[in-house]
Amino acid sequence: MNNAPPQDPQSGKLPAFVWWATTIAWTLTIYELSTATYGVSLTGWLLSEFLRITGIQVSQESFHAIHFFLRKLAHLTEYCIYALLLYGSFGAGKDFRWSWRRALICIFIASGYSLTDELHQWFVPGRGGSIRDSALDAGGAMLAMAGLYVFSLVSGARTNSSAASVAKPAET
Repeated sequence: MNNAPPQDPQSGKLPAFVWWATTIAWTLTIYELSTATYGVSLTGWLLSEFLRITGIQVSQESFHAIHFFLRKLAHLTEYCIYALLLYGSFGAGKDFRWSWRRALICIFIASGYSLTDELHQWFVPGRGGSIRDSALDAGGAMLAMAGLYVFSLVSGARTNSSAASVAKPAET
């Protein structure tokens, strides 16, 4: 006799409003990171403080290269996260299964927002918009969707192999 309550298929899934609230909060965070406060001078100072605290010494040329790399990595990362949040928001309350259509919509929206963000930076003192940065942002969104696609393939293969091993009767 099984007295366990039936499993709710929606348990463990975030409600749609949580997905959308998080996505909107991240959108506003990206906007805030495009203000003068988070420009090159702040990130340069943070990097120099990190290097000073850890006792790492680098040449001026290496410092500039590391700083440039970290700023570009930030672009890639913030839009990778943004695209994943969009994907989750559009699928909230449903299975988080792979959908080409949803992935392309997320890339399109993230890329479009990136263009508006770079345009915004043209009007911020001490900042400047860059089509290269926007392309990097779009690359971050594409990278996120590619990762999600690979994850869906791997998890689908695992699910299929688990189901197949359960379905086979044990040999004696």
